[in-house]
Amino acid sequence: MTLLDLWLSRSIPMCLLLQSLVLMALCFPSASMCPKGCICQRDPHLHGLNVTCSQSRLKEIPPSLPVDTVLLRLDHNQIGAVPDQTFHGLRLLRELNLSYNAVETLGEAAFSGIEATLQVLDLSHNRITSVHKDAFARLKARVIVDDNPWHCDCALQQAISGMAHNHEAAARVLCRSSELLDQEGRPFMAVDTDLCNLAKRTTDYAMLVTMFGWFAMVISYVVYYVRQNQEDARRHLEYLKSLPSKPKKPDEADDISTVV
Repeated sequence: MTLLDLWLSRSIPMCLLLQSLVLMALCFPSASMCPKGCICQRDPHLHGLNVTCSQSRLKEIPPSLPVDTVLLRLDHNQIGAVPDQTFHGLRLLRELNLSYNAVETLGEAAFSGIEATLQVLDLSHNRITSVHKDAFARLKARVIVDDNPWHCDCALQQAISGMAHNHEAAARVLCRSSELLDQEGRPFMAVDTDLCNLAKRTTDYAMLVTMFGWFAMVISYVVYYVRQNQEDARRHLEYLKSLPSKPKKPDEADDISTVV
């Protein structure tokens, strides 16, 4: 065997090993990239990662998600909040599943940075009662919000109006509680009252009642003050009348008789 044959016999297996390592690196992300409790698999069709963190007993959204995540499943956990801009670096994210968690409210920038790419957002089966009026304003995704204990107020009405392309989602919002008592338990789309103007009228009425209360208190004080002064004056006058009259001096009586 020549030296060339010997070199080829050794270099070919090495090349195959390097190719295998490269393919593994491309197809299976390193453990340092994948959050703890999650499974990360590369999707050859979407050119990104499918990150599955379902049923992992998570209480918060993992802070170090791979930047090339295209599908993120966080369902069936105990996540209680969606901090502002928590998904900001995930510019390839297409689907986000946050169903079956304990989220109670959503801020203005909860989905900041993923508005342009996100196609599906599942928020069903949470504890969401209120959202910022601009929480869904720039989203183009299909939003699923079923089975949440919504409080129907002005902010929710503004948020729903910003979901013009999500009529299905808006129709599924049921009012667990409402600014209008007769709307409780009814679909939010059945509310034909401007809740923002209702809140303004309620505030104006409260201010009017407060001002009337202060005015009535001032009038009452003035009336009390006047009556009290009148009573004091009357008592003082009665006291003066009760005093004995001053007797005349003898020399004054003589002077009077002399003049006569």
